[in-house]
Amino acid sequence: MSLGRDIVRVAMADLFYLKRNVWVLLATSLVTPLLYLVAFGYGLGKGVIMDGVPYLAFMIPGVVALTTLTSSFSSIANKIMVQRRFYESFDELRLCPISCASVVIGKTVLGVVKGMLCGLLLLFLGHFLCAELQINAGLITVMLISCFVYSLLGVTAGLLARGLPTMNLFNSFVILPMTFLCGTMFSLSALPQAAQDIIWALPLTHTTECIRASALGWAFPWTSLLILCLYAVVFYAVSWYVLKTGKE
Repeated sequence: MSLGRDIVRVAMADLFYLKRNVWVLLATSLVTPLLYLVAFGYGLGKGVIMDGVPYLAFMIPGVVALTTLTSSFSSIANKIMVQRRFYESFDELRLCPISCASVVIGKTVLGVVKGMLCGLLLLFLGHFLCAELQINAGLITVMLISCFVYSLLGVTAGLLARGLPTMNLFNSFVILPMTFLCGTMFSLSALPQAAQDIIWALPLTHTTECIRASALGWAFPWTSLLILCLYAVVFYAVSWYVLKTGKE
């Protein structure tokens, strides 16, 4: 019970920030996904069939998966980095008598809520644009797990980043490649086998597979879901260790 109360206390400040700025945060997070839908879905993919479905039906789950990454990660990573390096408010949080687990999990709440809001808005929009898209409990659950995984990644990056240049480096060499290479816009079968082997090691690939299978009624990739959960454990363990040892 104490862990739950502490998580709520850590999360409340971020949730009040979200409440005050919800429309601005949603608008800025949805611009890029909507541009992807228009430019690729209608501009380049009109009349194209991919993996047995219209390209728009193939692409929308990929854009939803991508949104769970970008919305969850960016809101957490940048906020923690700024709090640590510029305002030093994160140091005040660390002085409170709460556990490292409470801090790590509490800090993910903002990313999970924001990621789910953006993802659900895109999902309902896609449902009206594409008849093949299904909205079900399994799809919502996978999105929730995905937002939690990338929020934990954001906590990890925010704790390890030494400043804005380091965060930009991480975005350029980790987040940006995942955006375009993890099967969100095209089938991985189009890539050479060596490239596929590397891309299958990235978490967004497994998110895309799970969300696309749930949304289109395909056979569910349970192995990908297990790998996503393993990533969550790894990101949590790294964040917890950094906080526990004071190496942030």
